[in-house]
Order: sequence, then structure tokens, then C-alpha cells
Amino acid sequence: MDFYYSPGSPPCRAVLLTAKCVGIELNKKILDMRAGEHLKPEFLKINPQHTIPTLVDNDFALWESRAIMIYLVEQYAKTDSLYSKCPETRALINQRLYFDMNLYLTFGKYCYKTAMTKTPFDPEQRKQLETQLELFNTLLAGNNFVIGESLTLADLALVATISTIDVAQILRGFNVDVRKYANIHKWYENMRAVTPGFKENHEGCLEMKKFLEDK
Repeated sequence: MDFYYSPGSPPCRAVLLTAKCVGIELNKKILDMRAGEHLKPEFLKINPQHTIPTLVDNDFALWESRAIMIYLVEQYAKTDSLYSKCPETRALINQRLYFDMNLYLTFGKYCYKTAMTKTPFDPEQRKQLETQLELFNTLLAGNNFVIGESLTLADLALVATISTIDVAQILRGFNVDVRKYANIHKWYENMRAVTPGFKENHEGCLEMKKFLEDK
């Protein structure tokens, strides 16, 4: 399976974590977005939306990280532990995946434009991000995992996002500390210990950190 990605991208890293948990090897193809490689005709034939991550499994092409994560589990996982077949549990996992999407979009609006344009951080956008983190902290109350008593796709998506927010603290004026939320901090430390592939996720975070520092 060919996997077009950028190591620093949280959605890409969420897919890498899923592949690691499922036990499959991806043929990793780094796509340099800044060099416009995502706009080359050969990639547009694969993904007209020209986004990463993109997965190509034989003749089947798929993009959007959470869709890829679900596909990998449903197609290749030997158990349903990451994405339960129980309708209620699966619904909760789906809900948290949508929550992660909103959290990442909120973080992106707050962080990326500011880093790229070297303008001051927007206090209102910071408030929106902190509101999302406060909600996540509430959802984690009394739990070691996002849903139930074991690792699921919800954990993998959210740990990729939270670890990215964590390294963004190096930006002057960012002023958002995920570790000040007790439940998030506890969950995050557990994820560092139990998530297969967390080392690679951390290496991707360091690449994101370097990108932000350079900006």
C-alpha cells in the first residue's frame, strides 16, 4: 500500500499509528506540499482533492485521515478492539473522531496562520481552543482511554492532535498548555506508554516543531 504523507502532519501521523496497531506496513511516500508535489498531474490522478494523507491500496485510492483509519481497521485488523462492532461504542468512537476533527481545525486556525504570517495570536481563537480542550478534559474524567477500557481509533486521532498542540508551546505568545488539564495530562502520559508507534509520532512532532521554529 502506498501512503502519501508528511511526517509532521497530525492527520498523517494518526494513520501511521493505526497501521502500526493493525500490524501492516505502508510504503511511505513523503509529499512536499511546499514544493507543490501535491499538484503534479500524477498525484492529481490519484487524488483530485490533492490532500494528504492519501492511501492507495491496489486500485483503491482514499483520502481524509479518519476515513483511512477506519478502512485499515475494517479491512486488515484481526480484532475489532480499535473500532468496536457494538453500535453504541462505535457511535461514541465516531463522535470523538468528529470532535478531534473540530479540535484540530480550531488549533490550525489559531496556530498555523499566525506562524506563517508572523502576526500576533488571536485571543478569541485562543479562547476557542481552550474551550475545546476543557471539553476534552471533561470527557476524559475518570478514564485512561477516550472510550472504554482500551485503545481505540479515537485515542490514536486525538493523541496525534494533542501531541502537536503540546510542541506548539515553543511559539512565543502561543500560551496554550495541554498539560495544565489534569485529565488530559494523565491520558497523554498513558498514551505515551501504551500506544504502538508513539516513537514515530514523537519524531513527527519534532519535525512539526522545527517547521514552526523556522517560521
